[in-house]
Amino acid sequence: MKNQTLGAMIASLRKENGMTQLELAEKMGVTDKAVSKWERDLSYPDINSLPKLADIFGVSVDQLMQIKLKDQTGPSRKGANAIIPLVFKAVSLAMGIAVMVLSILKAIDLYSGFFMLGLGLSCVGISLLSDKSKND
Repeated sequence: MKNQTLGAMIASLRKENGMTQLELAEKMGVTDKAVSKWERDLSYPDINSLPKLADIFGVSVDQLMQIKLKDQTGPSRKGANAIIPLVFKAVSLAMGIAVMVLSILKAIDLYSGFFMLGLGLSCVGISLLSDKSKND
């Protein structure tokens, strides 16, 4: 379905289903004049009647309203996919630098140092695995 007004969509679906404005009006419980106004975009069906209208045409309300669900691989998802490996690399570098600086200042205990290095190594591993999966 190409992008069109709600009125044009109603008219198109009505004609596809071989219905007259009067037949649609009777099924919807409105006048044929109301249907005519809908199709000319002079007025719109009540929002509560959209499910009934969609049911009459055998489409979903989303299809009737021409709502397109966002593609999960859209721009925001692509941007996140590019940033996540960078974040893992940054965290691993930060953990290494933090352990070095804190150990020079003698401000870190052994347990915390190993924990931070382990976190950094985990991030490096994840980063390397994601790089490898991109190359395969």
